Amino acid sequence: MKNHVLRPLIVVGVIVASMLVARAIVVPSDFGVHERGYMYGWHRLSNEQEWKAVQVRYKTSAGCPRCHPDKAADLANSPHNIISCENCHGPALEHPKDPAGYFIDRSRTLCIRCHAKLPYGNTPRGRIRGIDPDKHYVQAECVMCHIPHNPKPTNQKQEVKS
Repeated sequence: MKNHVLRPLIVVGVIVASMLVARAIVVPSDFGVHERGYMYGWHRLSNEQEWKAVQVRYKTSAGCPRCHPDKAADLANSPHNIISCENCHGPALEHPKDPAGYFIDRSRTLCIRCHAKLPYGNTPRGRIRGIDPDKHYVQAECVMCHIPHNPKPTNQKQEVKS
């Protein structure tokens, strides 16, 4: 074979061989191994106990109405009723163990995550009512005028309760 063909083949062979050696060194021997044989995906038998010890941070919104029935009632007839409480209030792992330390985010950036106006309306996210955050009452937090649990538009300011 001529050099112009042989040299690139050698380079490719060296690259493939070095990738296989690196994989053998870096990837644990039990990666992808399962009791039924080889398994595709991110599974490693040796760290199953580590994952069993991980404490889940999210509880879902199922328990919220028990202690917050007024908020659940407001939310039931709201456009926000499809959103989990933890999307806005954060993980509920420490709540109600430590209600004093449970943070309620009233920042403008929380609302802007979903309500910044997008230039396209043909997606579910694009159909959400949006504002231009650089022009719409820049000096004010959204909760000064809108109740997050029931954000239906009104002509007057609404009192926001925690």
